[in-house]
Amino acid sequence: MLSKKTKYGLKALVYIARQNPSVPILISQISESECISKKFLESILLDLKKFGILGSKKGKGGGYYLMKDPRDVTVATLIRVLDGPIAMLPCVSLNFYERCSDCPDEQTCALNKLMIQVRDNTLSLLQNKSLFDLTLL
Repeated sequence: MLSKKTKYGLKALVYIARQNPSVPILISQISESECISKKFLESILLDLKKFGILGSKKGKGGGYYLMKDPRDVTVATLIRVLDGPIAMLPCVSLNFYERCSDCPDEQTCALNKLMIQVRDNTLSLLQNKSLFDLTLL
């Protein structure tokens, strides 16, 4: 399940991507349009800025804007930035791997094998969808 942080982050990014790219968007505008708490949205946008997905401009005419072309930003990347691992178990994560402490042998673990399939199918979809694709839905 997506966290609220990821859901709101994706909604905010889609909103920004649908606007004129040469005009920064105010947090209050995104907050009102997407029904997201302004305070919560501020922290989400700061995280996206820290990872180079968004930039910001202060003062009159300021706000947030995309640093990258929406076609070049995959949904998988956005979920990882906002939420961390996509995999449902740490033992099948490609970027955040951890061995399960209660598993004697990953090679014979049926749950591990199933979750690898879930991860691969999920990643296949999320890596082939971009922020631009979300703006078309």
